[in-house]
Amino acid sequence: MFIKCTTRHIRIYTAEIKQNELIPSNQVLTLDVDPDNEFNWDEVALQKVYRKFDDLVESYSGEDLTDYNLRRIGSDLEHLIRNLLNKGEISYNLNARVLNYSMGLPRVDAPESEGKYQLS
Repeated sequence: MFIKCTTRHIRIYTAEIKQNELIPSNQVLTLDVDPDNEFNWDEVALQKVYRKFDDLVESYSGEDLTDYNLRRIGSDLEHLIRNLLNKGEISYNLNARVLNYSMGLPRVDAPESEGKYQLS
């Protein structure tokens, strides 16, 4: 049975990738982080998302694999991405195909003499 969870920045599939195609699987979950390249990622931030994903999947161990459970995992990962953005660990990719600032407007640092401010 093929189940998927799609949020703005997270896609989870009950499938594995073989020869660039998703093959349904009841044993494997595939995670696609930021498929539209809305953010600039470094390896440290990306690994935080993967570790959180592993922890969330482990927390559902023994439960039925349902659309609802995948959506909860996807939502929790969306919250993590928002936190990473708020902490400055990732930033918006200003060269992205579409700039929609789905997690809020970007922060802007003013020159030192003017202090710092944040757009909201």
